[in-house]
Amino acid sequence: MNRRITNLFSRALLHVVIIFIAFAWLMPTLGLLVSSLRNRNDVLSSGWWTVFRHLLDFNQYTLENYTEVITASGMGRAFLNSLIITIPSTIIVIIIAAFAAYAFARMEFRGRHVLFVVVVGLLVVPIQMTLIPILRIYNGLGLAGTFYGIWLAHTGYGLPFAIFLLRNFFGSIPKDIFESAFLDGASHHTAFFRLALPLSIPALASLAIFQFLWVWNDLLVALIYLGGTEQVSPLTLRLSSLVNSLGQNWHLLTAAAFISMALPLVLFFSLQRYFVRGILAGSVKG
Repeated sequence: MNRRITNLFSRALLHVVIIFIAFAWLMPTLGLLVSSLRNRNDVLSSGWWTVFRHLLDFNQYTLENYTEVITASGMGRAFLNSLIITIPSTIIVIIIAAFAAYAFARMEFRGRHVLFVVVVGLLVVPIQMTLIPILRIYNGLGLAGTFYGIWLAHTGYGLPFAIFLLRNFFGSIPKDIFESAFLDGASHHTAFFRLALPLSIPALASLAIFQFLWVWNDLLVALIYLGGTEQVSPLTLRLSSLVNSLGQNWHLLTAAAFISMALPLVLFFSLQRYFVRGILAGSVKG
């Protein structure tokens, strides 16, 4: 009896701690959302938490900040540029990494383990070390300031982690499944498309989340390889220019920042059921 009471108390305490951590984690996002819906005078005169005194008073809310940011500051074009940059950079990485990971996990060839160690070793190479050499190559090839160049850059930077994640997942799939398929006359092509890919949906979804968020929130790579060109600048570059040009009107920055984080939030919550399963890929053997 005492043990059951102790267990219930421990679980209740754990739930309280988790709820507190989640609330503290979401507090900045909530404050950002509320501030983005208030007019300039209210933002400058009182804290965002004061809206809860008259929560149902809809006169204190406004969409002017979003309207001004999207129309006057060119955020609409920047949002479209971010989509053009992020979607291909995510799809290309997933496609290449899936083929490479299957080869490392299920195909026998000379130097496989050494090559995989080299790929994993690229994870510890700082991105900053590669910026200047690659930028010089881009300038010579005419890729600087283009979508093609930024796609290649994000693909190269994202592949080591993507291959590592998917290889662990493919390696955790029981060998008996593939051996049975090979005994029935299946080739590696069939095993990859009919077995490996359908069974790896959680890992692919987790990889899509990681890669999408990394590319969407990237500032450094876009700044170096795109050079601040307005026609191809993503949201992050546009936000950094807003900080410089609208430093006094920071109520607009809240709306701009929330616009940039809205799509990643939708993506994460739509794929969250695969997320935990995917990041645990390869932690246990099937």
